[in-house]
Amino acid sequence: MEQSGPTYDSGSGGGAPVGVRIQHNRRLPDFLQSVNLKYVKLGYHYLISNLLTLCFIPLIIITSIQVSEMNIDDLRQLWIHLQFNLVSVVICSAILVFGLTVFIMTRPRPVYLVDYSCYKPPHNLKASYDKFMEHSKLTGDFDESSLEFQRNILERSGLGEETYFPEAMHAIPPKPSMAAAREEAEQVMYGALDNLFSNTNVNPKDIGILVVNCSLFNPTPSLSAMIVNKYRLRGNIRSYNLGGMGCSAGVIAVDLAKDLLQVNWNTYAVVVSTENITQNWYFGNKKSMLIPNCLFRVGCSAVLLSNKGKDRRRAKYRLVHIVRTHKGADDKAFRCVYQEQDDQGKTGVSLSKELMAIAGGALKTNITTLGPLVLPVSEQLLFFATLVIKKLFNRNVKPYIPDFKLAFDHFCIHAGGRAVIDELEKNLQLLPVHVEASRMTLHRFGNTSSSSIWYELAYIEAKGRMCRGHRVWQIAFGSGFKCNSAVWQALQNVKPSHHSPWEDCIDNYPVKLIS
Repeated sequence: MEQSGPTYDSGSGGGAPVGVRIQHNRRLPDFLQSVNLKYVKLGYHYLISNLLTLCFIPLIIITSIQVSEMNIDDLRQLWIHLQFNLVSVVICSAILVFGLTVFIMTRPRPVYLVDYSCYKPPHNLKASYDKFMEHSKLTGDFDESSLEFQRNILERSGLGEETYFPEAMHAIPPKPSMAAAREEAEQVMYGALDNLFSNTNVNPKDIGILVVNCSLFNPTPSLSAMIVNKYRLRGNIRSYNLGGMGCSAGVIAVDLAKDLLQVNWNTYAVVVSTENITQNWYFGNKKSMLIPNCLFRVGCSAVLLSNKGKDRRRAKYRLVHIVRTHKGADDKAFRCVYQEQDDQGKTGVSLSKELMAIAGGALKTNITTLGPLVLPVSEQLLFFATLVIKKLFNRNVKPYIPDFKLAFDHFCIHAGGRAVIDELEKNLQLLPVHVEASRMTLHRFGNTSSSSIWYELAYIEAKGRMCRGHRVWQIAFGSGFKCNSAVWQALQNVKPSHHSPWEDCIDNYPVKLIS
């Protein structure tokens, strides 16, 4: 007669079902195989990365042996030979000195990130889920379907209960006036800048370059002029105000500041990245335009850059690369994030259903350019080999996805939404720890637009994970459609700055998110 229950092996020592033990043994070879493949890949990576060094070792040994075998007469003959070729030696030396001089004079000047600051709003501006929904209901502008839609988006967004709204949106009814929008801009920009100047002991009069980016709020005088007026900046300052460039404008602003630092000697540049919610809340019922209401929150960052050699000692990072990708030539990409009026004439930003697919295409183009600049030779060879095999032999071979974990120690993915982070984690084959900063920033502060990548960097620092030599990849997406990357290298074991936005809550993170 057959036994219906699981049989037990008395020799197992723990009374475990035989079926379970056999199933575990079946999985063991697969596990060992994956471990072996992992170490094979790491071994291949280190071998290729150090191939040049390994090739030079025999050459150095042979040269050392030859030199050690030379006697005094051989050395005397070598010196006489050089004397007879004095003209050649002088010419070669002059060419070498000239070449080194040209190289030093024409190479790009290093750009250092001295410090940065992220604005943290006061507690009274916090907006929980219930408060958000209650305010949305009391405005009377949303029907039941729109309210339910917003509730569903909130619950799946990855945002926590302690994100911030501007003061005008806490009023019932909301008061989205020009004066209130200016007040929000002043509050976040001045708050970030005050902290930055305090932490760095830099006199605002020493700032030679100012770049401000805010996509949706562009008053006259400009936001950059407001900062010049507030801090009484000098009259010959290079001042720029970037508008309408979306959530990736923070990287664009850094790129502009970098270019300006190449032609302006011995100066500081300040980059201020923010977004303004007060006048850009959508009070209609078009679903695609309601999503920004649920995701965007108050935030601002202020970054101090320098091209002064003396600042290298105290700087946190050195700028390594910036790669910008613009897909605006394609109509679908151009309109996937689009500010417009709905049928009732109410203004908002519409998000296309094809947004994630377009973002994926922009990311692919961006990393195709970035990859050769940052990836080790081992990964580039694998990618090239797969490409050749696909072209010549088998069109069905999947393209090799480079392992960017070999190029970067930390990732700051724009906290645009949970779907964006999930997609990049999957496509770049990242581990949960690599996207932790992005997820926790989204949870704690929401989508703060172009400043989100700086809140994420502050999270990594607050966790004590940033060590000297580490490389950071900041990647952001924005309307247009754009995908922009910035690569930084830590110049020291970076500690969090005073008044970091995570100062009073870092011990509570990471939190477990509901799937």
